[in-house]
Amino acid sequence: MRAIPTILVGAIALTVSAAGLASKTAAAERVLRLTLQLPITNVLGQNVSAFKEIVERESGGGIKIELYPSAKLYKDNEVPEAVASGAIEMGVASVTRFASPIPAANLFGLPFLFRTYEDVAQATSPGHPIRDGLDRELRSIGVRPLWWQPFGLTVMLGRTKAPLRPADLQGRKVRVFGETMGAFVNAMGGEPVPLSGSQQRDAYKEGAVDFGMTGVTSVESRKLHEVMGYLVNTKHTAAEFVVVINDALWRSLPRTDRAILSEAAVRVEKDLRQSYRRTHQRTLEWISANTSMKVHELNAEQRAAWREASKPVYDWYVRRAGGIGESLLAEAQKLH
Repeated sequence: MRAIPTILVGAIALTVSAAGLASKTAAAERVLRLTLQLPITNVLGQNVSAFKEIVERESGGGIKIELYPSAKLYKDNEVPEAVASGAIEMGVASVTRFASPIPAANLFGLPFLFRTYEDVAQATSPGHPIRDGLDRELRSIGVRPLWWQPFGLTVMLGRTKAPLRPADLQGRKVRVFGETMGAFVNAMGGEPVPLSGSQQRDAYKEGAVDFGMTGVTSVESRKLHEVMGYLVNTKHTAAEFVVVINDALWRSLPRTDRAILSEAAVRVEKDLRQSYRRTHQRTLEWISANTSMKVHELNAEQRAAWREASKPVYDWYVRRAGGIGESLLAEAQKLH
């Protein structure tokens, strides 16, 4: 049933410098490579950089984190298998990218399920049934979540018009980054086009898609405002990323190393979760003040129309995710 194997590639995380081999006093250096799709300048890239700084400082240089941003090593859809197989030690991807082996991971892509930042923060907090349930599922495919990264509530972009109503997507190509988003576009009569974050700007520029869905900070960091004319602050899905490490590698690490990594993860997750809502609003203000992109807010009637049109996606999710999906959906609905 599981599409991703749990394989430990021998000695993937331990390297010893030539100088260390020659000297009895030189300390061994453990190198952990981490792949992410976003630029370092993005808020999630800065969050990972903060993790690197804390780990290297607290370990006295004994653990080195090598960052590979902007999908230099793996696209986001390749991260789950790359980390689970041990091809790379660590990776960052949208939680929906794990939906192939774990259909329940599509929960955060359900349209208009998580209505506020407070809803999302509660659902992803350690100890909540949603966070714990998905963390267990991730470990079962060979990856261990270290921390979750909020990427905000998603927005819709348009090239030549603002997608304000469900009918606007009919017959149009729409960039998506998850199966649930694809089901959402299908329900609107559109054609979903799955593209990783690093591919979307070129697709917009070339006119390969008419509309797109993304986290709002990508508009600035990927300069999407240069190729798209409209932004609708739909806030229709919760874009959550997860930072994972190969689970077999994790279990092989000394207890002290695991403690350093865990404590750093807790710190950077807390900092990002507290600041991201302000980041979302600041980015919208920057777009309005510094770009030609037109920003729209949905009115109550428009939002109600989107919610009504989205109902088939919930049935699709439960059919795909089974009992665990139904349980997680029930927990999310309690947040309202």
